[in-house]
Amino acid sequence: MMRYIARRVGQGLLVLFVLESLTFFLVRALPGNPFLGERKLPEHVLSQLNSLYGLDAGLWEQFSRYWKAILLHGDFGPSLVREGIQVSEIIAQAFPVSFELGCLAMLLAVVVGIPAGMVAAYRCNTRTDTLLMLSAVAGVCIPSFVLAPVLGITLGAHVPGLSVAGWDNSLCILLPAVTLGLVNAAYVARLTRAGMVETLASDFVRTARAKGAGPRRILWVHALRSGLLPAVSYMGPAFAALITGSFVVESCFQVPGMGLHFVNATTDRDYFLIQGLVFCYGVLIVAANLAVDICQAWLNPRLRS
Repeated sequence: MMRYIARRVGQGLLVLFVLESLTFFLVRALPGNPFLGERKLPEHVLSQLNSLYGLDAGLWEQFSRYWKAILLHGDFGPSLVREGIQVSEIIAQAFPVSFELGCLAMLLAVVVGIPAGMVAAYRCNTRTDTLLMLSAVAGVCIPSFVLAPVLGITLGAHVPGLSVAGWDNSLCILLPAVTLGLVNAAYVARLTRAGMVETLASDFVRTARAKGAGPRRILWVHALRSGLLPAVSYMGPAFAALITGSFVVESCFQVPGMGLHFVNATTDRDYFLIQGLVFCYGVLIVAANLAVDICQAWLNPRLRS
């Protein structure tokens, strides 16, 4: 098992290096300049700014400096647009907000999606199955930018204590978490149903039924471990995406998380901020996939080889 984990960690580090290196070169290939705003700067001022931030050096020299700063000091550099603010400070302020929102949304997706998928699989081809899967399809089809205003109008405007914008009290997290959680719960429910239907048709489940095992024991003891494999595979990348990529929901509810920084940094061509956010996103993806690999190896020992 330890060899399996070590191999996955090595692969994850390689993926992280390639991802960040590609981002470094791609952002510098973007047209325009981070210092070119509404008013064009004089050439000598632009030259001084490039020198100040080290952008006047050769591309490979910038590349080596960037990785050296990360590996030795954990420094992603300053924001090119927000004067006097380090990229690490922006991430440190936004990450806890997005992490809290992502955790609650994923918890809701698991609590709602897995039981719904299990019930639909056990009641396969019945009205219960049809109703649950129609709800899941609706959840998949309805985009978050449509669901967010609907929840804001129907719940936020009428339920006391709920807030439709801002992040100034403990209840502000509920509506954006429900918006993200319901969309992901639909995917989890469909994947859980697919895995459970296949598992419930297996020989060992039929043997358990023949021996007199009850419905609960069949579901929770015999079928659940193998039936959850498709849903578990989805949860890792989905969790990372919830934390860093929920910029639509964060925009709708004015949540000060990491999602908005992705869009703003790309629009402003803030090289260092883009690279820092991609690095953070990559770390989350690698960590989430590693957790998924470990869970899958525990659920299915044949995957450890």
